[in-house]
Amino acid sequence: MAEIMAKEPRIKIPPEVRQYVLDRDGYRCQTCGADSDLTIDHIIPLAQGGQNDLSNFRTLCRICNSRKGKAINPDARRYYRL
Repeated sequence: MAEIMAKEPRIKIPPEVRQYVLDRDGYRCQTCGADSDLTIDHIIPLAQGGQNDLSNFRTLCRICNSRKGKAINPDARRYYRL
């Protein structure tokens, strides 16, 4: 029988976590390299079992984040068992 995963609650990302992710990612969108209008993205969306964890956050510009939607980036499949 399939296991049902509880969805993690959506939380506001604390400013210090946001700052850490932006610093780690060099203040650049990890998809297109843009350096403005940056957001913090869940690599694996919460709706698909992702977690509110530093390893699941990355920097994306607002355009790339909108395009991604709730999809899982194929590059993430290299790092996560999906």
